[in-house]
Amino acid sequence: MIIDFHTHIVPLRVKQNRERYALRDTSFAAIYRDPKAKLATAEDLMAAMDKSGVEKSVALSYGWRTLDLCIETNSYIMEAVARYPKRLIGFCTVPLKSSDKSLNELERCLKAGACGIGEIRPDLVPAKNRLEILKPIAELAEKYRAILLTHSSEPVGHVYPGKGTATPDILLDIIRAFPELKIVCAHWGGGLPFYALMPEVKIELKNVYFDTAASPFLYSPEIYRLVMELVGEDKILFGTDYPLLGAGRYFREIENLRLPPATSKAILGGNATRLLGE
Repeated sequence: MIIDFHTHIVPLRVKQNRERYALRDTSFAAIYRDPKAKLATAEDLMAAMDKSGVEKSVALSYGWRTLDLCIETNSYIMEAVARYPKRLIGFCTVPLKSSDKSLNELERCLKAGACGIGEIRPDLVPAKNRLEILKPIAELAEKYRAILLTHSSEPVGHVYPGKGTATPDILLDIIRAFPELKIVCAHWGGGLPFYALMPEVKIELKNVYFDTAASPFLYSPEIYRLVMELVGEDKILFGTDYPLLGAGRYFREIENLRLPPATSKAILGGNATRLLGE
């Protein structure tokens, strides 16, 4: 089974009125104000999955700054999962603020069957109270046996919309603070797996996974082999960041690496199946 662990969907009204939403939310504007930036509905995602042969997808929200937009997107994702229960797996999110309303929204979604929280943006929270704000969110995730998926940023390299500053040091602080929480670091963790060469870091990554979202825009295909060697093939989750990229480009990269069939199978879906308890 092929599972895309990193896709984004929004309601049709958001797709059709991006400028209006950009005026409401600066995080949305930073990525999607540009008309060339792709937005997709659940139906767009289903069509792309059917075309590429992806059987299931994790549908993520994003780290919007406004709770209203998070609620709107969360509700849409849960409705889409109800329409396509065998194809979509829902994650939800809220702005990272100390707010009973935010925590109530997360619990609403987790009670309704959301399997995780994400994609969160820890870099949008001041460092001095980041862990304090994340603690009740992490506790909710642990209570509902949910996964936390965080945006990740490379501390070097080219700049792009939405890159942010969720660099490996920030991620490792979160991982250390919540060692029992299952965490997925998107975009190869911004290079965090490379620090697994430090023995103490490798130990701390015991419950951490890394998705491949946007990989063709960030790294050469050899990153698959390197991360396999550093943290193990069982920690890699295939994710496209759809609609930014479709699955085909990833499939070609993985095929050209000529990995053992069992390894390719694990990356493309086996690891996700185990993590999600599917």
